[in-house]
Amino acid sequence: MAFVNGNYGKLKESYLFANIAEKVAAFQAAHPERKIIRMGIGDVTLPLAPVVVDAMAKAVAEMGKKETFRGYGPEQGYGFLHDAVVKYYTSFGVTLDTKEIFISDGAKSDCGNITDIFSDANVILLPDPVYPVYNDTNVMRGRKILFMKGRPENDFLPVPDDSVKADIIYLCSPNNPTGAAYSKEQLEQWVAYAKKNDAIILYDAAYEAFIDEDDATPRSIFTVAGAEDCAIEMCSFSKTAGFTGTRCGYTVVPLGLKRKAENGREMFLNKMWLRRQTTKFNGVPYIVQRGAEAALSPEGLEQCRANIRYYKENCRIMGEILDALGIRYYGGKRSPYIWMQCPNGMKSWDFFDLLLTKFAIVGTPGSGFGTMGEGYFRLTGFGSREDTVEGMERLKEGFDRV
Repeated sequence: MAFVNGNYGKLKESYLFANIAEKVAAFQAAHPERKIIRMGIGDVTLPLAPVVVDAMAKAVAEMGKKETFRGYGPEQGYGFLHDAVVKYYTSFGVTLDTKEIFISDGAKSDCGNITDIFSDANVILLPDPVYPVYNDTNVMRGRKILFMKGRPENDFLPVPDDSVKADIIYLCSPNNPTGAAYSKEQLEQWVAYAKKNDAIILYDAAYEAFIDEDDATPRSIFTVAGAEDCAIEMCSFSKTAGFTGTRCGYTVVPLGLKRKAENGREMFLNKMWLRRQTTKFNGVPYIVQRGAEAALSPEGLEQCRANIRYYKENCRIMGEILDALGIRYYGGKRSPYIWMQCPNGMKSWDFFDLLLTKFAIVGTPGSGFGTMGEGYFRLTGFGSREDTVEGMERLKEGFDRV
């Protein structure tokens, strides 16, 4: 008999955003005349930077000629993109070896797939609220999961508790969904905790590009001394350069990072991840990697940052309206997300239903990110300027009906 993985039975029936999509589709079918303002899922809306499009077009032309055609590429990515990532990290004070970089089809994939190199006996420590992928991928493996509570009192940035013992710690900064970002001092506490407990930090830096260049907030866990001995970092071009539909990201695994297997054998995580990728992954298309390289060029960075400034202005507009309405919120400054408190003590899904049915606005219920998200709601700045303004005006004008 072929047995299935029973851990899947412990998951919620549908992924958070699939559930939202189903509700929105039902509403749209019942009210085709209503224009829905989508401020929920974190998908970009501006087109790719011109320099990225030009690089991809050139790469497409290369693929059409025998002399420049490319077949299978290296599973860990082409050297030209490795070099671009190394140079990019140098700009905020981090030195990487090209062999520490693994190009992937996005941070979401790597967040899930990285679990392959770790024993299921590990205890996992997750922030709450949390990006659902962190939780669900470990539920699928049947691992024990502990939660550290993000609260208004700690600005939704929990710090280590020495009474809690964990082996793998997930951190996301700037955070999805709350938009909060750890300071260097706070990350130093986490590095000290990981080293004390021989633990590994899985650091999701997908939103690091939303931190302004003159901001002292860390853009990488590797700006902290000693992090190379206890951390793996994942990042993405999805939010940095609008690659949500193009798919490209990378993971940094330090060459010297090692831990023991349950049999006592010491193993290097870089070599393990390389072995995993060369077995289960065929690499990101050459055309896409040329586009990613262009995004990290001086011209590409400026064009991509212009898009980020656009999204951050959307967040400023949302924050201005929420301030006027007296609604408490977090984020919006170092991330594309506004994490707002539901008015009048409403529960997250109740507020979702009200926004959809009364105002035709779609957001994301905070409870979908964990128990500590109950009573909160995530709005995204990734929409168009026109939709952002219209959506917030609808809320402002009808707030007395909430």
